[in-house]
Amino acid sequence: MIRILHTADWHLGQTFFGFERTEEHQHFLDWLAIELKRKNIDVLIIAGDVFDVSNPSAASQRMFYRFVNRVTTENPSLQLVVVAGNHDSAARLEAPLPLLQEMRTEIKGLVPKRDGKLLYDELMVELRNAMGEVEAWCMAVPFLRQGDYPSVETTGNQYAAGVKELYKSLLEQVLLCKSEKQAVVAVGHLQATGSEIAERDYSERTIIGGLECVSPEAFDERIAYTALGHIHKAQRVSGRENVRYAGSPLPMSFAEKNYKHGVVLVTLSDGKLCSIEKLLYNPLVSLISVPASDSASPEEVLEALKKLPLRSDNLLAPYLEVKVLLTEPEPMLRQQIEEVLQDKHVRLARIVSAYRKDQNCDTGEKQMAEGLETMDPLQIAKATFERIYQAEMPDDMVTLFQEAYHSLSSGENM
Repeated sequence: MIRILHTADWHLGQTFFGFERTEEHQHFLDWLAIELKRKNIDVLIIAGDVFDVSNPSAASQRMFYRFVNRVTTENPSLQLVVVAGNHDSAARLEAPLPLLQEMRTEIKGLVPKRDGKLLYDELMVELRNAMGEVEAWCMAVPFLRQGDYPSVETTGNQYAAGVKELYKSLLEQVLLCKSEKQAVVAVGHLQATGSEIAERDYSERTIIGGLECVSPEAFDERIAYTALGHIHKAQRVSGRENVRYAGSPLPMSFAEKNYKHGVVLVTLSDGKLCSIEKLLYNPLVSLISVPASDSASPEEVLEALKKLPLRSDNLLAPYLEVKVLLTEPEPMLRQQIEEVLQDKHVRLARIVSAYRKDQNCDTGEKQMAEGLETMDPLQIAKATFERIYQAEMPDDMVTLFQEAYHSLSSGENM
């Protein structure tokens, strides 16, 4: 039997609307270290986005490596398998690998090639149980950029077809090595078709138009468990119990404030999946919105803010989002809000202003023009086109915009 803990999307070093989150990340790592020991975990899988940026601070890197040293010291048989996400620098993450391998830690950042051919065997990791026996084989695949995956002739999505071919070929290689009583575990950092993403804030950096969506069919039924990263909401993919996102341990945006955070505990035995259990984690700092639902007038918002609890020195204050419905710009609004919050136990993260477009709407419904910060690039482009030309953006122009945005997004962390 082997017990695997699946986590992802730590985003160490992230600042939340200018607020530093070191204490929050350390709180999670301390909780995780305790759970690894308490649950007698054999393997910890981190499915990408260890860091928030490709050039993380020295403090963020120190936090990660101290964690690795701590948990491998406290758990002498524990293995770590880490893959790079789209936020990580693949080369930077792999740089200390010779030292980390001494601590039973494998990191897969770059996709290995020789003479232009993929070296599938270098993406395979043996997973051992507490007795040191190989209980499973891991297909450790990092975030795939253009050129990382095989070229496949297709009339459809080139990226999705290439990723599917990579997992197919890698599985064939693994099946040649494994025995009947050894399971197969897949790891990936990608957006799977059918996965649920945050409606707003776009903190997951998804590619508009679905150009980097991968079908769950890429994960063969012979794979006992697929550990995914990139999407911040913990979930099964297309109803498949054994294909899952662990979700992020901390909310990365206000759109994620109601997510249930944690990690996934997977138990395998005799080459088969035995159980899947979600271990819930309660983040150190909460997120609150005022109003809790739709935007309200400045007067209503200020009254609601006055009812917030007074400052406490014993706890870290929650992050606050204020949502205001305006009929015209209010230059003094921020100052008024800050004055009300002076003695309140919150940290003002942002003020979201929405404007009433038509006060005499026939349907009686409020139509609001939302700020740019709540829109994705395609929405902004379409709105601008319609405002200038009084017509919808043509489909061919939408496609061209998607391709240009995809090209820029794919290369931003290279």
